[in-house]
Amino acid sequence: MKRIAVWAFYGVGAFAIGYLALYAYAVFTGRDLQPGDPIRIFRNPDAPSYSARGSKTLASLRAERSNP
Repeated sequence: MKRIAVWAFYGVGAFAIGYLALYAYAVFTGRDLQPGDPIRIFRNPDAPSYSARGSKTLASLRAERSNP
């Protein structure tokens, strides 16, 4: 049991060191963000538009409520 605990400790330590190394890489190689820069979100143009369907559904529900 002690041997498993030691290996688990080493595993957690290795994971932490790897995470810190990736974080340092991202910090030192990433581009600097400036206030006012636009946020670029890349979206698949073939993806369905869920917001358009939702707004039509809400509009139809509002119309039904206003006409008793």
